[in-house]
Amino acid sequence: MLGSMMDWPLLCTKILDHAAAQHPKRTILTRSVEGPLHTTDYATLRRRSLQCAKRLEKHGIRLGDRVATLAWNTWRHMEVWYGLLGLGAIYHTVNPRLFHEQIAWIVNDAEDRLLFVDLTFLPVIEKLIGHMPTLEQVIVLTDAAHMPATTLKNAVDYESWLAEADDDFAWKSFDENTAAGLCYTSGTTGNPKGVVYSHRSNVIHAWQAATPDMIGPSCRDVIMPVVPMFHANCWSIAFTAPLTGAALVLPGARLDGPAIYETLEVGKVSITAAVPTVWLMLLQHMESKNLRLSHLKRVVIGGAACPRAITEKFEKTYDVRVAHAWGMTEMSPLGTLCGLKPETASLDIEGRLDLQVKQGVPPFGVEMKITDDAGNERPQDGRAFGRLKVRGPAIAGGYFKGMGKDAFDPDGFFDTGDVATIDADGYMQITDRSKDVIKSGGEWISTIDLENLAISHPDVMEAAVIGVHHPKWDERPLLVIVPKAGRTPTRDEILAHYEGRIAKWWMPDDVVFIEEIPHTATGKIQKMTLRERFKDYKLPGV
Repeated sequence: MLGSMMDWPLLCTKILDHAAAQHPKRTILTRSVEGPLHTTDYATLRRRSLQCAKRLEKHGIRLGDRVATLAWNTWRHMEVWYGLLGLGAIYHTVNPRLFHEQIAWIVNDAEDRLLFVDLTFLPVIEKLIGHMPTLEQVIVLTDAAHMPATTLKNAVDYESWLAEADDDFAWKSFDENTAAGLCYTSGTTGNPKGVVYSHRSNVIHAWQAATPDMIGPSCRDVIMPVVPMFHANCWSIAFTAPLTGAALVLPGARLDGPAIYETLEVGKVSITAAVPTVWLMLLQHMESKNLRLSHLKRVVIGGAACPRAITEKFEKTYDVRVAHAWGMTEMSPLGTLCGLKPETASLDIEGRLDLQVKQGVPPFGVEMKITDDAGNERPQDGRAFGRLKVRGPAIAGGYFKGMGKDAFDPDGFFDTGDVATIDADGYMQITDRSKDVIKSGGEWISTIDLENLAISHPDVMEAAVIGVHHPKWDERPLLVIVPKAGRTPTRDEILAHYEGRIAKWWMPDDVVFIEEIPHTATGKIQKMTLRERFKDYKLPGV
């Protein structure tokens, strides 16, 4: 016997319909790529998205076609997204921080027909266009007044292109499992792999992110996703904000400390989200200028492990609550978020800061386990390490064109590639990537723990830990430090900072100081590059 409820497909355009109906005048403020601030609202976003869908259809874009965007977080980028979604076409967000060869490779692999590009990245496309034969046209996300001269043969500015259609259009109808978006992993090893989101998975994930124990914005909030739309749906905020009616502030191209601070203040932002490196820049800027945050209440930090020192600075100095999150492109991307359960609500400030080092608990719809290399489940006691595996309705069950089948176990769990613990209260903590954990004398050393402690030193801007060869112990930790501007910490001072805080055998064998730590296209520390740089490094006494 089946239920007698309505068949109401979970389509992403229904989110925008809801926002335009219930929150039509809620603002969307963008720091435009051209410079000035631009203000629109959800009613106008829907109208122009309908216009965009009609113009796309006029070009010949149909159900299942892939269309690339190489763009920052702006109102025009959102219009293109929802316009494509309303046709049943697939938005393909391209990460501009990838190597140019990778950009061309994924555009070709996706067989994108059109490319929408911001002014910032137009020179990149001019160089690569000859290597991307499937592209029929490039649309530059600007107006005629700011359209530069270009070598692209049929490029046109977005506003002129959009004006060739009106908004008399109805969203197409199709199955909720229809593909909605395509996002490639950052490809630290081999070519990137494509993750294909469905309308159903995007809507379910937006609901997950909207719950109080996750990102949880309301129509009374102003939320600013500093995390780009090309980072797995900007952590769902492009869907969760209109779903809840939260006002949006989109930072555009300027993501440095001064610009982020100014946008937070001008936009009266109450919730924001980004990777730790962004918040390091913001905190340094505020500290140097003796600034305060007038409106910000919550910061979501993910993409890499958040050092305790960042959380402590936000909470103790600026009275801003930090939500430590974890996820992956394959998870849409939200997997966990660290909030207080009743079991942990009585912790004092220091106990809470210790807890917030953990990545937290999953929402409904994310099942989680840890296993050994043979697939046997490990105990969830907060001490046992294991491979972190997940499954759920907004988690990839495969990759575009059938790649990466070995990432899934017989029970349908996806192996995240992370090593983690899960405690008795359900809090998960990433201890390392499986490829980054240091195996010393048969025991594992967490590089993340060592990095977080290093960053809590007052003279340290950024830190990375890698394993280097040792003839007796196989690997030993090498600590790589970027000092803060004007600071000159010594090796002995840094190592003394670890005394009494870690097991003695975890102590780094040496410390090196460099000017810059390399990062991946998604802002994570590029340890492969560091390992290659220091592959012949001789530790003291070896």
